[in-house]
Amino acid sequence: MFGSSPKKAADAYSKVGMETGMVGANPHKLITMLFEGAVVAISNASLEMTKGNVPAKGKSISHAISIIENGLRASLNKKVGGELAHNLDALYAHLATNLLLANIHNDQNKLAEVKKMLLELQDAWQQIAPDKQSSVAPEPPEPPAAKDKLAPRKSGYISA
Repeated sequence: MFGSSPKKAADAYSKVGMETGMVGANPHKLITMLFEGAVVAISNASLEMTKGNVPAKGKSISHAISIIENGLRASLNKKVGGELAHNLDALYAHLATNLLLANIHNDQNKLAEVKKMLLELQDAWQQIAPDKQSSVAPEPPEPPAAKDKLAPRKSGYISA
């Protein structure tokens, strides 16, 4: 009707939602979103692999690899993160390689293995989330005394 397929419209809506979420996200949330994006891309790749849609499978796997390499791996600070950052770097490289092999060999097991590892990493990342109490708005000040709240008005109504 509007000259655009529903898939394109859904993709555009998804992109806007993701970009909107990124604008207000703190660094911890951004990493969480990268994990989520990679997992979704792998799930899509698995579905396309099952359907035999080679181009869509390849596109989804490439997207997952890009998220891992250009998002998760690139965000590591090896100078500050020390051994943990170096270990994560090696793990992310391993995951990207396994995704490439899964693509080449149509290997659902490798896709599932990478997805499982990403979900475990995401869970660990969420366990170290900054204290949510610090992001909660402070309590509003106490309301004025009752005698100040209930002052008669010229109209005869009581204002709150």
